[in-house]
Amino acid sequence: MSTPQNQQPNSKAEKIASFDPNGVGDVNAGLFGLPFTVDEAEVVIIPVPWEVTVSYSAGTANGPQAILDASPQIDLFEPAIKDAWKVGIAMEEISEEWHAVSDELRVKAEKYITWLEEGEPEVDAAELEDVPAEVTAKGEELLLWLKQKALGYMEQGKSVCVLGGDHSTPLGLIHAMAEKHEEFGILQLDAHADLRIAYEGFKYSHASIMYNALQLPQVKKLVQVGIRDLAQSEAEMAEQSNGRITMFYDAVLKENLYAGDSWKKECKKIIAQLPQKVYLSFDIDALDPKLCPGTGTPVPGGLEFEEAVYLIKQLVKSGREIIGCDLNEVGPGESEWNGNVGARLLYKICNWMAVSQGKLEV
Repeated sequence: MSTPQNQQPNSKAEKIASFDPNGVGDVNAGLFGLPFTVDEAEVVIIPVPWEVTVSYSAGTANGPQAILDASPQIDLFEPAIKDAWKVGIAMEEISEEWHAVSDELRVKAEKYITWLEEGEPEVDAAELEDVPAEVTAKGEELLLWLKQKALGYMEQGKSVCVLGGDHSTPLGLIHAMAEKHEEFGILQLDAHADLRIAYEGFKYSHASIMYNALQLPQVKKLVQVGIRDLAQSEAEMAEQSNGRITMFYDAVLKENLYAGDSWKKECKKIIAQLPQKVYLSFDIDALDPKLCPGTGTPVPGGLEFEEAVYLIKQLVKSGREIIGCDLNEVGPGESEWNGNVGARLLYKICNWMAVSQGKLEV
């Protein structure tokens, strides 16, 4: 029974009964125009507007807002998933406090990075030498803040996704996963390996996220897909990892396709490397940069949108569970295109994570 027009629906069930998924997206509602609160949602998005250590183009701290703004334009129907929208997806309010801290430290970090690139002139050394320690201290604080917030939702049985920000942002969620799961693998879709050790002096650099994640013994496997821009030291780290890191270079994937292999076959190879429980980390620059021109470090090549979504679908259909996920490095750029693509990708990631956890049916 629908809720009377003069009475606002109170419960999730009432909201589902009164909500029209075929209607015009409500820009005053929540993420994707959905009516659910964070308390009612089964899938909670934690936005982290942070980009202190970006080393090329800034803007990703505004990614969560760009995605939120674009999200009501999405049609909620998912052909392969029954009533996907009913699971309930909601995003926390974007933290103005963390955004302000990011903006303040970004100015200092940018000055420090420029100083490094100029050969560390002595004249500025005294002013800048403490910047890495200051950034690391705040990075540690962010990690712990996110870990505790994520654990709180996980205790309630909710699925959690982090929305960055740069790719350093989800480390706290990965730590939370390590507290809840004895072992799991990470599927990383990315143009970059992110295996640098304290890149440019910053322990929690966006280019160090996977090196930092591998410090957790619960992370038994790292499978990287779409890699096409990395240092020799990162390639060597993967080669010397005794199988803990498996790297699927974008060029090799493409060469296999050109030689006649199907994307289904390539996905099967990728998924075979992963354990039963999988954390999904998606850097938007894994995609062809025509789909994400505003991202911080775009690289030619990459996956098409449906190739990436197909891989995630096949992962779920293999019986593996996506225990948590993140989407990062969406920069608003000069148009709404980046937020549009990011919002659509986020919706699909969240829905397929919910399917893998038995919260939605295919």
